[in-house]
Amino acid sequence: MTVSRLIARPMLASIFVVGSVNALRNAPGAAAKAAPVTDRIVPLARKALPGVPIPQDTATLVRINAGTQIAAALALATGRAPRLSAAVLALTLVPTTAAGHRFWEIEEEPAKTQQRLHFFKNISLVGGLIIAAGDTDGKPGVAWRARRAARDARREAKHFAGTARREARLAKAKVT
Repeated sequence: MTVSRLIARPMLASIFVVGSVNALRNAPGAAAKAAPVTDRIVPLARKALPGVPIPQDTATLVRINAGTQIAAALALATGRAPRLSAAVLALTLVPTTAAGHRFWEIEEEPAKTQQRLHFFKNISLVGGLIIAAGDTDGKPGVAWRARRAARDARREAKHFAGTARREARLAKAKVT
């Protein structure tokens, strides 16, 4: 692991640990802000995932989201499954942002400006997490390996086809 990854991953993860601990401590307050979003998402999720038990209580959903963010942030900070943990954090940050920073609903300009700033900060974090989720730590990614395997297979097939044609001509010459 490079020094930049060693330093950057914990720095990126820190906001999620702090924010999630705060959400756990103030779950009822966070639930009140999240209710407009969870009231729309939970019925859709239940319809899309019929066998999965999804809680209806918004405070429980806030706690689950916070726990997920803490676990993923600690995994990212320590370098354990960093790509997966970054992807999980990005996915959990979308509803968190939609629930917590609905600046378009605020009338007072200072509060609206503050919420807009937090909204776009979170969008920036999602962008960074997407980059972290795709980071292969200097190793070739799956797409590169697939292209390489396909190229090698084409080269081998071409070689085998040439060899087969050559041997067929030799066999034909021996028969004649």
